[in-house]
Amino acid sequence: MDHMPPDALRDAEAGDALALARALVATPSVNPVLEAGGDGEDSIARLTEAWLQSWGFDVERTEVAPGRFNVVGSIGAAGGGRTLILNGHLDTVGVQGMTVPPFDAEVRDGRLWGRGACDMKGGVASLLSASAALARGDLPGRLIVALTCDEEHASLGMAALVDSGVRADAAVVCEPTRLAVMPAHKGFVWIEAEFRGRAAHGSRPDEGVDAIEHAARYLVALNGLRETISAREPHPLLGHGSFHAGTIEGGSAPSVYPDRCKLVIERRTLPGESMDDVVKEFETALADLPGHGGEARLTRGLTRPGTEVDIESELVRGLLGVQEALGRTPAVEGMTAWVDAAFLNETGVPAVCFGPGSIAEAHSADEWIEASEIEIAARVLEAFALEFLKAAS
Repeated sequence: MDHMPPDALRDAEAGDALALARALVATPSVNPVLEAGGDGEDSIARLTEAWLQSWGFDVERTEVAPGRFNVVGSIGAAGGGRTLILNGHLDTVGVQGMTVPPFDAEVRDGRLWGRGACDMKGGVASLLSASAALARGDLPGRLIVALTCDEEHASLGMAALVDSGVRADAAVVCEPTRLAVMPAHKGFVWIEAEFRGRAAHGSRPDEGVDAIEHAARYLVALNGLRETISAREPHPLLGHGSFHAGTIEGGSAPSVYPDRCKLVIERRTLPGESMDDVVKEFETALADLPGHGGEARLTRGLTRPGTEVDIESELVRGLLGVQEALGRTPAVEGMTAWVDAAFLNETGVPAVCFGPGSIAEAHSADEWIEASEIEIAARVLEAFALEFLKAAS
């Protein structure tokens, strides 16, 4: 943050939303699993820990994995009232190929530019600004600020958070939603399909069995499953489930029949879909495929559930009502991407997404966020938190 002017740092410490966002963007926190040499969350965890402590929060900075940190701060009554979690992740994707300086945190044309500006340091700045303001008053309940690591890879931070036993009456995950309230999001399952053939010289079709060809026939056969999925009743916010072939590996040389081919297929799922049923559909499609003289098998890989909160819930209606009171026209939409809110929902903490920025700008080469949205989101979160916590007092 050497290039950040002293007044901007002072404004950040005072809780100014845009200044907080600039300081966060100027602090590299590239996920080291995604890009060699990534800084991880150590520096940004120390920065946010210091801010929260200065605002009166009780703070714990926890090393979830070597060099990977969560920061969890709490303030307000520990019992007798409601508890609200405001959550964001501290890591970003890599910076290779970016067309704007990733860490200059430049504000230009009403936008903040740099890696993480949209996903999701703008959202983290909004929740921090709201928390700073709330900490200056008498909270009728308990506010937890949960800043987690590794969301961009394996969600180690959120997994550790829920394993720690943290519980609340509701949570807002401040992913970029263009200030829409997003109570539902898709899940996914990765399915590895491995095909075995028989290696032989390219001139010996009588000896060779082409594993790549078998994989290609399977992909073509899956068109029937795609039609089946598209014919089902759509989710009111998320539409239909989907799938695609994410990666394919196979073969050793152009002149050799490939004895192995591996596909990894990603199936995006809707809330309530059974993962066992989803995988069974892919197994059935494979079983119905005519044999080719080789072998094939499916293996279930990484799985994350889709989850949703009732659109008529107090959490959703409260966020919408606050926006109306502030003169905004609120919107309810679905989050097509999988997000850490699933972990909270699965443990019984209703969680929705709401934050500044558009998911379309996330991970982009010229990542940016509208500066005005960061401030708007901060004030919405502040007003909502106060109303939600008051409701049980």
